[in-house]
Amino acid sequence: MALYPYTQGRLSVGKARELAGMALWEFRQLLAYRRIPPHYDEADLDEDVATLRELGRL
Repeated sequence: MALYPYTQGRLSVGKARELAGMALWEFRQLLAYRRIPPHYDEADLDEDVATLRELGRL
């Protein structure tokens, strides 16, 4: 039930995994098993890099 709205971009991975009643790593494994790519684009990468810089990890 959670996969279809996730693949359509209507649910975030966090909300989809909650709906599925799964831990994040379990839901990510399910996505990989079903060959559903994660929603992660260049803007997400830039945000993650900025966060890592703020934390002094880069």
